[in-house]
Amino acid sequence: MTVHTALVQGVSLLEDAAIAVPRLTAEVLLAHALGRERVYLYAHPERELSEVEWLHYGRYLHERLQGKPTQYITRKQEFYGRDFRVSPAVLIPRPETEHVVETALRCCAAFVARILDVGTGSGALAITLQLETAAETWATDISPAAAAVAAENARRLGACIHVVACDLMDAIAPASMDLIVCNPPYVPLSQRDGLQREVRDWEPHVALFGGETGFEIYRRIVAAAPRVLRPGGWLIMELGFGACDTVAALLGRWQDLRIDPDLAGIPRVIAARS
Repeated sequence: MTVHTALVQGVSLLEDAAIAVPRLTAEVLLAHALGRERVYLYAHPERELSEVEWLHYGRYLHERLQGKPTQYITRKQEFYGRDFRVSPAVLIPRPETEHVVETALRCCAAFVARILDVGTGSGALAITLQLETAAETWATDISPAAAAVAAENARRLGACIHVVACDLMDAIAPASMDLIVCNPPYVPLSQRDGLQREVRDWEPHVALFGGETGFEIYRRIVAAAPRVLRPGGWLIMELGFGACDTVAALLGRWQDLRIDPDLAGIPRVIAARS
Protein backbone atom coordinates (compact mmCIF):
# COMPACT_ATOMS: atom_id res chain seq x y z
CA MET A 1 0.00 0.00 0.00
CA THR A 2 1.62 3.25 -1.15
CA VAL A 3 1.03 6.72 0.27
CA HIS A 4 -0.88 7.68 -2.88
CA THR A 5 -3.14 4.61 -2.77
CA ALA A 6 -3.78 5.01 0.95
CA LEU A 7 -4.77 8.63 0.43
CA VAL A 8 -7.12 7.80 -2.44
CA GLN A 9 -8.81 5.05 -0.44
CA GLY A 10 -9.16 7.26 2.62
CA VAL A 11 -10.73 10.10 0.64
CA SER A 12 -13.21 7.66 -0.92
CA LEU A 13 -14.28 6.28 2.49
CA LEU A 14 -14.74 9.77 3.94
CA GLU A 15 -16.66 11.01 0.90
CA ASP A 16 -19.02 8.04 1.04
CA ALA A 17 -19.73 8.84 4.70
CA ALA A 18 -20.34 12.54 3.91
CA ILE A 19 -17.49 13.65 6.18
CA ALA A 20 -16.65 17.32 5.72
CA VAL A 21 -13.47 18.23 3.76
CA PRO A 22 -12.62 14.56 3.02
CA ARG A 23 -9.39 15.26 1.15
CA LEU A 24 -7.91 17.44 3.88
CA THR A 25 -9.08 15.04 6.58
CA ALA A 26 -7.48 12.04 4.86
CA GLU A 27 -4.25 13.95 4.42
CA VAL A 28 -4.12 15.00 8.07
CA LEU A 29 -4.87 11.48 9.32
CA LEU A 30 -2.37 9.81 6.99
CA ALA A 31 0.35 12.31 7.86
CA HIS A 32 -0.39 11.70 11.54
CA ALA A 33 -0.11 7.93 11.03
CA LEU A 34 3.27 8.43 9.34
CA GLY A 35 4.51 10.98 11.86
CA ARG A 36 5.13 13.46 9.05
CA GLU A 37 3.89 16.81 7.78
CA ARG A 38 1.25 16.81 5.03
CA VAL A 39 3.72 18.01 2.41
CA TYR A 40 5.54 14.68 2.80
CA LEU A 41 2.57 12.89 1.20
CA TYR A 42 3.10 14.73 -2.08
CA ALA A 43 6.87 14.48 -2.04
CA HIS A 44 6.78 10.69 -1.53
CA PRO A 45 3.57 9.30 -3.11
CA GLU A 46 5.25 6.00 -4.00
CA ARG A 47 6.50 5.30 -0.46
CA GLU A 48 5.19 1.99 0.95
CA LEU A 49 3.38 2.09 4.29
CA SER A 50 4.58 -0.27 6.98
CA GLU A 51 2.05 -2.61 8.56
CA VAL A 52 2.00 -0.50 11.74
CA GLU A 53 1.44 2.71 9.78
CA TRP A 54 -1.40 1.14 7.82
CA LEU A 55 -3.02 -0.12 11.04
CA HIS A 56 -2.77 3.34 12.61
CA TYR A 57 -4.22 5.00 9.52
CA GLY A 58 -7.08 2.51 9.38
CA ARG A 59 -7.89 3.12 13.04
CA TYR A 60 -7.85 6.90 12.58
CA LEU A 61 -10.19 6.64 9.58
CA HIS A 62 -12.54 4.40 11.55
CA GLU A 63 -12.63 6.86 14.45
CA ARG A 64 -13.36 9.77 12.13
CA LEU A 65 -16.14 7.80 10.42
CA GLN A 66 -17.69 7.30 13.87
CA GLY A 67 -17.81 11.08 14.31
CA LYS A 68 -14.71 11.64 16.44
CA PRO A 69 -13.27 15.07 15.53
CA THR A 70 -9.97 15.03 13.68
CA GLN A 71 -8.39 17.18 16.40
CA TYR A 72 -9.16 14.57 19.05
CA ILE A 73 -7.55 11.91 16.86
CA THR A 74 -4.37 13.88 16.20
CA ARG A 75 -4.59 15.44 19.68
CA LYS A 76 -3.64 18.90 18.46
CA GLN A 77 -5.13 22.15 17.20
CA GLU A 78 -3.44 25.38 16.13
CA PHE A 79 -4.41 28.59 17.92
CA TYR A 80 -2.79 31.99 17.34
CA GLY A 81 0.12 30.33 15.53
CA ARG A 82 0.86 27.77 18.25
CA ASP A 83 0.06 24.05 18.45
CA PHE A 84 -2.08 23.12 21.44
CA ARG A 85 -2.68 19.59 22.68
CA VAL A 86 -6.38 18.75 22.97
CA SER A 87 -8.40 15.84 24.29
CA PRO A 88 -12.12 15.13 24.79
CA ALA A 89 -11.68 16.79 28.21
CA VAL A 90 -11.47 20.22 26.55
CA LEU A 91 -13.26 22.20 23.88
CA ILE A 92 -11.40 22.34 20.57
CA PRO A 93 -10.10 25.93 20.20
CA ARG A 94 -11.81 27.79 17.33
CA PRO A 95 -10.29 30.49 15.12
CA GLU A 96 -13.10 32.85 16.19
CA THR A 97 -11.76 32.83 19.74
CA GLU A 98 -8.56 34.49 18.51
CA HIS A 99 -10.63 37.68 18.37
CA VAL A 100 -10.71 37.61 22.19
CA VAL A 101 -6.91 37.78 22.19
CA GLU A 102 -6.90 40.64 19.69
CA THR A 103 -9.45 42.63 21.67
CA ALA A 104 -7.51 42.07 24.89
CA LEU A 105 -4.27 43.26 23.30
CA ARG A 106 -5.96 46.39 21.94
CA CYS A 107 -7.74 47.22 25.19
CA CYS A 108 -5.13 46.76 27.82
CA ALA A 109 -1.79 45.27 26.77
CA ALA A 110 -0.02 48.48 27.78
CA PHE A 111 -0.94 48.28 31.48
CA VAL A 112 -2.18 44.78 32.29
CA ALA A 113 -0.17 43.10 35.04
CA ARG A 114 -2.40 40.17 36.03
CA ILE A 115 -4.73 38.20 33.77
CA LEU A 116 -7.38 35.61 34.59
CA ASP A 117 -8.81 33.18 32.03
CA VAL A 118 -12.08 31.73 33.33
CA GLY A 119 -12.98 28.27 32.01
CA THR A 120 -9.59 27.86 30.36
CA GLY A 121 -10.07 24.42 28.75
CA SER A 122 -6.93 23.77 26.70
CA GLY A 123 -5.41 26.98 28.04
CA ALA A 124 -5.46 28.63 24.61
CA LEU A 125 -6.45 32.11 25.83
CA ALA A 126 -4.38 32.14 29.01
CA ILE A 127 -1.22 30.79 27.38
CA THR A 128 -1.48 33.03 24.33
CA LEU A 129 -2.00 36.18 26.39
CA GLN A 130 0.80 35.29 28.79
CA LEU A 131 3.23 34.75 25.95
CA GLU A 132 2.09 37.91 24.15
CA THR A 133 2.12 40.21 27.21
CA ALA A 134 4.41 38.53 29.79
CA ALA A 135 1.74 39.32 32.40
CA GLU A 136 1.21 37.17 35.47
CA THR A 137 -1.55 34.84 34.32
CA TRP A 138 -4.04 32.63 36.12
CA ALA A 139 -6.43 30.12 34.58
CA THR A 140 -9.39 28.29 36.10
CA ASP A 141 -11.56 25.38 35.05
CA ILE A 142 -14.24 23.43 36.87
CA SER A 143 -12.88 20.22 35.29
CA PRO A 144 -9.65 18.87 36.85
CA ALA A 145 -9.01 16.96 33.60
CA ALA A 146 -9.23 20.18 31.58
CA ALA A 147 -6.99 21.98 34.06
CA ALA A 148 -4.40 19.24 33.58
CA VAL A 149 -4.51 19.71 29.79
CA ALA A 150 -4.00 23.47 30.21
CA ALA A 151 -1.08 22.96 32.58
CA GLU A 152 0.60 20.54 30.16
CA ASN A 153 0.12 22.96 27.25
CA ALA A 154 1.66 25.76 29.32
CA ARG A 155 4.66 23.58 30.10
CA ARG A 156 5.14 22.57 26.47
CA LEU A 157 4.81 26.11 25.13
CA GLY A 158 6.94 27.77 27.80
CA ALA A 159 4.19 29.86 29.38
CA CYS A 160 4.10 30.63 33.11
CA ILE A 161 0.48 29.95 34.06
CA HIS A 162 -1.09 29.32 37.46
CA VAL A 163 -3.84 26.77 36.79
CA VAL A 164 -6.58 26.27 39.39
CA ALA A 165 -9.45 23.77 39.35
CA CYS A 166 -12.49 25.66 40.65
CA ASP A 167 -15.93 26.92 39.63
CA LEU A 168 -15.47 30.09 37.55
CA MET A 169 -13.42 32.48 39.76
CA ASP A 170 -14.37 31.22 43.24
CA ALA A 171 -10.73 30.53 44.20
CA ILE A 172 -9.37 33.88 42.97
CA ALA A 173 -8.52 36.60 45.49
CA PRO A 174 -10.55 39.84 45.56
CA ALA A 175 -9.28 42.85 43.59
CA SER A 176 -6.39 40.83 42.17
CA MET A 177 -6.85 41.00 38.38
CA ASP A 178 -6.50 43.68 35.71
CA LEU A 179 -8.13 41.59 32.99
CA ILE A 180 -10.57 38.70 32.91
CA VAL A 181 -11.07 36.83 29.62
CA CYS A 182 -13.53 34.05 28.97
CA ASN A 183 -14.99 31.96 26.20
CA PRO A 184 -18.01 30.80 28.23
CA PRO A 185 -20.41 27.95 27.52
CA TYR A 186 -23.14 29.70 25.54
CA VAL A 187 -25.09 27.09 23.58
CA PRO A 188 -28.69 26.81 24.87
CA LEU A 189 -29.64 23.31 25.96
CA SER A 190 -32.65 23.59 23.64
CA GLN A 191 -30.26 23.57 20.67
CA ARG A 192 -28.46 20.38 21.69
CA ASP A 193 -30.10 18.10 19.13
CA GLY A 194 -29.30 20.52 16.30
CA LEU A 195 -25.55 20.50 16.87
CA GLN A 196 -23.16 18.62 14.60
CA ARG A 197 -22.56 15.13 15.99
CA GLU A 198 -18.83 15.89 16.25
CA VAL A 199 -19.68 18.65 18.72
CA ARG A 200 -22.72 17.14 20.47
CA ASP A 201 -21.30 13.66 20.99
CA TRP A 202 -17.62 14.39 21.60
CA GLU A 203 -16.93 17.83 23.05
CA PRO A 204 -17.42 18.33 26.82
CA HIS A 205 -20.95 19.50 27.59
CA VAL A 206 -19.76 21.54 30.56
CA ALA A 207 -17.82 23.71 28.09
CA LEU A 208 -20.65 23.91 25.56
CA PHE A 209 -23.99 24.52 27.23
CA GLY A 210 -24.91 27.68 29.08
CA GLY A 211 -28.22 26.57 30.57
CA GLU A 212 -31.67 26.58 29.01
CA THR A 213 -31.20 30.03 27.44
CA GLY A 214 -27.44 30.01 26.94
CA PHE A 215 -26.92 32.99 29.28
CA GLU A 216 -26.53 31.29 32.66
CA ILE A 217 -22.72 31.44 32.69
CA TYR A 218 -22.62 34.97 31.25
CA ARG A 219 -24.81 36.14 34.15
CA ARG A 220 -22.63 34.43 36.73
CA ILE A 221 -19.42 35.83 35.27
CA VAL A 222 -20.73 39.39 35.07
CA ALA A 223 -21.95 39.14 38.67
CA ALA A 224 -18.69 37.67 40.01
CA ALA A 225 -16.13 39.70 38.03
CA PRO A 226 -16.35 42.97 40.05
CA ARG A 227 -15.12 41.13 43.15
CA VAL A 228 -12.00 39.92 41.37
CA LEU A 229 -11.16 42.92 39.16
CA ARG A 230 -9.13 45.87 40.31
CA PRO A 231 -10.76 49.29 39.74
CA GLY A 232 -10.88 49.96 36.00
CA GLY A 233 -10.12 46.35 35.12
CA TRP A 234 -11.47 44.81 31.91
CA LEU A 235 -13.84 41.90 31.36
CA ILE A 236 -13.66 40.46 27.84
CA MET A 237 -15.88 37.59 26.67
CA GLU A 238 -16.61 35.76 23.44
CA LEU A 239 -20.18 36.12 22.22
CA GLY A 240 -22.40 33.34 20.94
CA PHE A 241 -24.50 33.95 17.86
CA GLY A 242 -27.37 36.27 18.73
CA ALA A 243 -26.08 36.88 22.28
CA CYS A 244 -24.86 40.45 21.83
CA ASP A 245 -27.88 42.45 23.01
CA THR A 246 -28.56 40.33 26.08
CA VAL A 247 -24.93 40.29 27.24
CA ALA A 248 -24.58 44.03 26.57
CA ALA A 249 -27.60 44.59 28.82
CA LEU A 250 -25.93 42.56 31.58
CA LEU A 251 -22.99 44.98 31.33
CA GLY A 252 -25.22 48.06 31.34
CA ARG A 253 -23.57 49.66 34.38
CA TRP A 254 -20.02 48.95 33.27
CA GLN A 255 -17.80 51.52 31.51
CA ASP A 256 -16.33 51.76 28.01
CA LEU A 257 -18.48 48.99 26.56
CA ARG A 258 -17.23 47.84 23.17
CA ILE A 259 -18.28 45.10 20.78
CA ASP A 260 -15.88 43.73 18.18
CA PRO A 261 -17.08 41.76 15.13
CA ASP A 262 -15.42 38.77 13.53
CA LEU A 263 -14.33 38.66 9.89
CA ALA A 264 -17.92 37.97 8.83
CA GLY A 265 -19.14 41.08 10.61
CA ILE A 266 -20.90 39.10 13.36
CA PRO A 267 -20.52 40.46 16.92
CA ARG A 268 -17.92 38.13 18.40
CA VAL A 269 -16.30 39.80 21.44
CA ILE A 270 -17.69 42.08 24.13
CA ALA A 271 -15.49 44.11 26.47
CA ALA A 272 -16.15 46.52 29.32
CA ARG A 273 -14.36 48.10 32.28
CA SER A 274 -15.40 47.76 35.90
